[in-house]
Amino acid sequence: MKTLRLILGDQLNSKHSWFKETNDNITYCMFEMRQETDYVTHHIQKVIGFFAAMRQFSEDVTAAGHEVIYFKINDTNNTQSLVDNISLLIKEHHIESFEYIFPDEHRLDTQLKNYCDNLSIETNAVSAEHFYTERNDLKLFFKGKKQYLMENFYRDMRKKHDILMVADQPEGGKWNYDKSNRNKWKGDVAIPNYKIFKNNVSDIVTAIEHAKIKTIGTFKTKTFAYPISRSQALEQLKYFCEHLLIHFGDYQDAMHTNEVYLFHSRLSFAINLKLISPKDVVKTVMNYYRKHGDNINISQVEGFVRQIIGWREYMRGMYWAFMPEYKNLNQLNNTNSLPEFFWTGNTKMNCLKHAITNSLDNGYAHHIQRLMITGNYALLTQTNPDEVDDWYLGIYVDAVEWVQLTNTRGMSQFADGGKIATKPYVSSGSYVNKMSNYCSSCHYNKSKKTEDDACPFNSLYWNFLDEKREYLGNNFRMGMMYSLLDKMDKAQLQNIKKKAQHIIAHQDEY
Repeated sequence: MKTLRLILGDQLNSKHSWFKETNDNITYCMFEMRQETDYVTHHIQKVIGFFAAMRQFSEDVTAAGHEVIYFKINDTNNTQSLVDNISLLIKEHHIESFEYIFPDEHRLDTQLKNYCDNLSIETNAVSAEHFYTERNDLKLFFKGKKQYLMENFYRDMRKKHDILMVADQPEGGKWNYDKSNRNKWKGDVAIPNYKIFKNNVSDIVTAIEHAKIKTIGTFKTKTFAYPISRSQALEQLKYFCEHLLIHFGDYQDAMHTNEVYLFHSRLSFAINLKLISPKDVVKTVMNYYRKHGDNINISQVEGFVRQIIGWREYMRGMYWAFMPEYKNLNQLNNTNSLPEFFWTGNTKMNCLKHAITNSLDNGYAHHIQRLMITGNYALLTQTNPDEVDDWYLGIYVDAVEWVQLTNTRGMSQFADGGKIATKPYVSSGSYVNKMSNYCSSCHYNKSKKTEDDACPFNSLYWNFLDEKREYLGNNFRMGMMYSLLDKMDKAQLQNIKKKAQHIIAHQDEY
């Protein structure tokens, strides 16, 4: 039976069981498509990275003896539509069976399901063989529970996979070392040079320009710096273990004007495209820790493992538990627009200038920059979560919807009303100052609230609490802040709200 198998751009798993044996009756297909480049405006480096990794994967699979049909973005036979491309190949090659790997994005999952329902040939869908969990595992785990607390899921994952466990107890006596992961980096601990790959992508840049694909961000070199193959991803992982893991936990929440990556692994792009699996990552990190535990504190390792088997698996499970309704949630009824400076970085607010410029220049920002700088600002200015989603999904090279949507609409914007986060992640300028050096060279004063040079985060914070009291006033984790708000002088509060509302109305002036 002549079989056609589809590989999507984020399914580049060379260790998938599909590739264990070659078969002359099986043909794989991969497509660069306007369907995928245009549904949101992506960062130029994201489009480059996906195309580069896909092309490399096609070459590697072909070299291993498999037949691959690959449509580049400007190929004349490329219809630019997923289902039309598949139909074209089914007809041309007299295909009798079509198979695909379950997509991790609901949009593509629905598209392929509907398409296969109307095909007259045999169809089959299989597991991605990538995650620790299957799609519905988290929903089943929390069945009958009122809250979907990540910590409960994380502890179960630790036990189930025997990671950092001694018998049935957490190694070191604590499940979570989050309180040890909040140090400010002051330049006193040296950061090794980053592991930079020099993948020549000049032909891809030319192809994108020829196709006139609309993008955001910048690309100033001819080489793509992130891993685009399994071998490069493994090399990056090895480098992380040997040079960065030792201080990862300490400074994972830190931010600094002179540093883009600090001690972060820069593996998320490779993991999310499935070049390397979370099990590969955790196993390698744990093996390194076992060999070098005398020099590495458990807090460094637990902080990293929590990101992989905790947050990453949890976010995917939440995505499949609540889609497609989740994509439209806006529990705080926020309707404002993102300011223009989210696409330029042209703002006098130093924290936003650096976080956004990093994003535009590198297609990258680490989780605290995303959550507590750009995300915090968007929430405090009561921005429509649709706009926030589109920006986050487009601007980061590692952004695929199953992880972006839950992090943005849920954790960052609290648009799901508390399904993921038990309280909104909002703060005044004091948190930014605590975790970074942004405030020391800022145009604005972190201690002022209403003056011309007052940090905008300060008035925006109290205005947000007052504006959203209807939704948040009974939140048990917000009680202390609402108590402080209630004790505030009424005239002072009115001045703060006036200042905040001026900021919201004139964001691009700040």
